[in-house]
Amino acid sequence: MASPNVSFDSIPSSIRKPGKYFEFNTKLAVRTLPGNLQKVLAIGQRLASGTQPALVPVDVFSDEQAAQLFGRGSAAHLMAHAAITANPYLQLTVIAVDDATAGIAASGTVTLTGPATGAGIVSLYVGAARVDVAASSGDTAAELATALKTALAAKADLPLTATVAAGVVTLTARNKGSFGNGIVVSSAVSAPGVTATVAAMSGGAIDPDLADALAAVVGGGHHILVSPFADGTSLTAIRAHLEFVSGPMEQRGAIGVFGWPGTLATGTTLAGQINSGRITGAWHRGSVRLPAEIAAGYAAVLAFEEDPARPLNTLEIKGLDVTGIHQWPSRTEQENALYNGLTPLEIGPGDRVQIVRAISTYTRDPQGVDDVALLDITTIRTLDYVRKACRERISLRFPREKLSERTPDKVRSELLDVLYKLEELEIVEAVDANKAGLIVERDSQDVNRLDAKIPVDVVNGLHVFAGRIDLLL
Repeated sequence: MASPNVSFDSIPSSIRKPGKYFEFNTKLAVRTLPGNLQKVLAIGQRLASGTQPALVPVDVFSDEQAAQLFGRGSAAHLMAHAAITANPYLQLTVIAVDDATAGIAASGTVTLTGPATGAGIVSLYVGAARVDVAASSGDTAAELATALKTALAAKADLPLTATVAAGVVTLTARNKGSFGNGIVVSSAVSAPGVTATVAAMSGGAIDPDLADALAAVVGGGHHILVSPFADGTSLTAIRAHLEFVSGPMEQRGAIGVFGWPGTLATGTTLAGQINSGRITGAWHRGSVRLPAEIAAGYAAVLAFEEDPARPLNTLEIKGLDVTGIHQWPSRTEQENALYNGLTPLEIGPGDRVQIVRAISTYTRDPQGVDDVALLDITTIRTLDYVRKACRERISLRFPREKLSERTPDKVRSELLDVLYKLEELEIVEAVDANKAGLIVERDSQDVNRLDAKIPVDVVNGLHVFAGRIDLLL
């Protein structure tokens, strides 16, 4: 209390000793919008050889660091590698989980026949990695299998281990659960007299529960959460987590990301089960990368774009594999994906894997009616940023404000200033047209509360241009 228009925080009004007293007021210092650095959190399975305890988040800055923290070839290591490859300047945090106690590791086999009748190469592809063994005339199947097992063991970053017996190499996923089922293995043989028959990785079952990991990071304030799994159970748990941390009470807006290398039909079915404006799934059909790797790379690119309203069309996800042309989705399939909550990836010029259009899995409202309100993932990211900008401005300007008849107008003025600045950056638009709807008023029940209605016309992305060319002769 000092005068009608000047108040002090540190200088009391009861001073009687003569003097000239000044205090510093920093509440008006910030007149700009807040930054929008995007922090990514990945959840992944660890190995016993890793040094980082489970359920303890850690910042990761390099592939080698991730290998030491979580064990070489672990799901967490591969996710960190994919994310850093796609965006080397990423703010990445990883929280590791242990395999489920009752988990079963996926396995597969490579059966060799021989002997070789000439020189050549036996190659095994594990995901995008290739392992080669030289064959000489007279090499038996058992000898080649042993050599292949040794070559696989030398590739410590592979997500599987190998054993050998009588010309058969048995492959076992390093992590238990469905993770191993997604490891794509294939072979190529140029040595005459030798064949290699691959039995696909399968049998992995019982994934770790993500509940403890999500509970451990509930206050972390991460903006993009990468799911290690692409199944209804895991994504439903992540959806519940995102709805809680992003809700009006917690106000830590975040989105979730998953990867999908499977068919369009199964991918859109999964997206329909999730139906969340805060979850987006990247569809890269036929990819040899694991779903977790696709998700990590996609999330890293999302984090690269700090302008929440700017579309992500054509952005490259570095590190993902170029699939065979027969796997490239047709235009009709891409439209189907975009109408059913799945973000398609495509192979662009220069064999670059690019985002077609980043959308959320939300397609219907609670009544089951088609709803495009949260179609583009940029929409919820924009709303999160607008909330952040408004909240920080009010917090800075009115940390210890009294609520009088003059307060609502002062608060409204600050909110309007934030909206104008957002409009300057083309994050929102039509502020003047909607400012009559900006209402700040006292609550009818709580005498210490102000309520506000803030109209926000978000800037949409330019996704479609249509033109008619008139022929004139």
